[in-house]
Amino acid sequence: MSVFIEDELLAAYALADRGEAYLRANMITSIDGAATHAGVSSGLNSPADKQVFDLLRRLADVVIVGAGTLRAEGYGGLRLGEADVAWRRGHGLADHPVLAIVSSRIALEPGAALFADAPRRPLLLTHARSPQRQREALAEVAEVVVCGQDAVDPELLRSELIARGLAQMLCEGGPHLLGTLAAADVLDELCLTVSPLLEGGDGLRITRDTPLVHRPMRLAGLLRAQDMLFLRYRR
Repeated sequence: MSVFIEDELLAAYALADRGEAYLRANMITSIDGAATHAGVSSGLNSPADKQVFDLLRRLADVVIVGAGTLRAEGYGGLRLGEADVAWRRGHGLADHPVLAIVSSRIALEPGAALFADAPRRPLLLTHARSPQRQREALAEVAEVVVCGQDAVDPELLRSELIARGLAQMLCEGGPHLLGTLAAADVLDELCLTVSPLLEGGDGLRITRDTPLVHRPMRLAGLLRAQDMLFLRYRR
């Protein structure tokens, strides 16, 4: 079910220059600060949020996701819908963005659907101390990219993606990955959906496991639908 008019949504989120490298993140939170319900973000969303989620994928060259989020949210191959593919073809883009998986332990199965059903070969972004045997196994189904010695370096991650022509970067989390990007100051924009729910409990915030970051951002856009707020904050 469409809530937003497509052209209005495109106008709200499109960037003026696709050639300029740009890293945006898309996250959701309850009004009391929880990033998940029962362990997954999908418990907080709505049809309007799904529209924004799909549109941001449509605009991206690469979708960056932490391995923990892939497992928790049940990611499969990164395939867009027919309308999104048609739009991308009309704008000279590949049919689907590339999936880039960020992982230190790389505890992933080469036969998993996210590899087997991928329309484009995924990237696996890891570091030099990740398990060598796992890297070799996953190199059969993904391009393994070493981005740092002891941990994934966000600046190297960004530069490696840009070097591959993937200048429009979209991070879908989770909180650990977003916290890492925020702490390294490589994030250009945060797209944040505020869901009209009081979640309670001990749910995660949208960032975690990161040093204290006190970085002002400016509000660049605001939409409202179904009592949800859709905010864009830019550096």
